[in-house]
Amino acid sequence: MLSAVTSIPGIPEHDGSDLAELREEIDALKAIPHEEIVSPVPRNVEEREPDPHATDPIGGEEWDRRDGEAPES
Repeated sequence: MLSAVTSIPGIPEHDGSDLAELREEIDALKAIPHEEIVSPVPRNVEEREPDPHATDPIGGEEWDRRDGEAPES
C-alpha cells in the first residue's frame, strides 16, 4: 500500500519553488519539432542550402530556344 510522501527528518519539506526553471526547460524542449531532435540539420548545411526556383514542367522544355529568349507563341 502506498503512503503519503513525507519529508526526511531534519530536511524541510519541499515546496516545489525551484521547479519553475525545470518547467521552462521542458517547455522549450517540447517546442522543438520531434524530427529536429531526432535528425537535426547542421546550421552550416542549412545556411548553404540553395533557394528553390521554378522549373519547366516535364515535357514543357523548348530545346530550340536559347536562354534569355522569349518563348514563341
